[in-house]
Amino acid sequence: MQDRKRLWTWALLFLGALSLSAAPMPSRTGLMPVSRANLCVTEGTIDELPGERLSVNVPKMRAYLNAFTPQSVEAHFTYLGATESETRLGSGELRRQFGIKLRAQDACNLVYAMWRIEPESKLVVSVKSNPGQHNSAECENRGYRNIKARGGTPVPALRPGDTHDLRAEMNGADLEVFADESLVWEGSLGPDALAFDGPVGIRSDNARLQIELRAGKAQPGRTPGCRSGPEESE
Repeated sequence: MQDRKRLWTWALLFLGALSLSAAPMPSRTGLMPVSRANLCVTEGTIDELPGERLSVNVPKMRAYLNAFTPQSVEAHFTYLGATESETRLGSGELRRQFGIKLRAQDACNLVYAMWRIEPESKLVVSVKSNPGQHNSAECENRGYRNIKARGGTPVPALRPGDTHDLRAEMNGADLEVFADESLVWEGSLGPDALAFDGPVGIRSDNARLQIELRAGKAQPGRTPGCRSGPEESE
């Protein structure tokens, strides 16, 4: 009888270990992996690689989570170099960059933390605010305001093959951005950034990337819906 009880105990422990190993493991920041199926791609394409890694090979990529989560998001990414073809921004500037979106309500109202690669290496935080406007036909590339940091350190220059972590955490109007666990930007975004709300996401311009994206737990009962097409272009 005792042997049978021991056998059942070991069996239960073994099954419990299997269930834990099968569950997705959170990162050290407590964020969970985001798969391609969890993303709404509003421009460009994102392919999925084994291990829930994301692959970007297009000049313009824009995407956001199909769920509302806390305003904390992390991208473990490898920069693979320039895309075969390149596209200029609405301003006419040719820029290579990858970054994170926060409070992405629509094409006209959102927050960016962008790691610029070329022509100049730096971390830039912007608020795009256009009250009452919601698609690119209405706001085009207007409403951008770069926010001056209160503190932080420079980001390293990115070279093809480099792998880094980029994480942004927004608490109220305050934002902190980390590169490889170093604080590279901190400051207040001001009241404009709190006048709208939306999910977190990612964006790239003219950069080939492999990304492991992580975000917080989805809030039940709230979904932003997937809106894609030319009018959703940022």
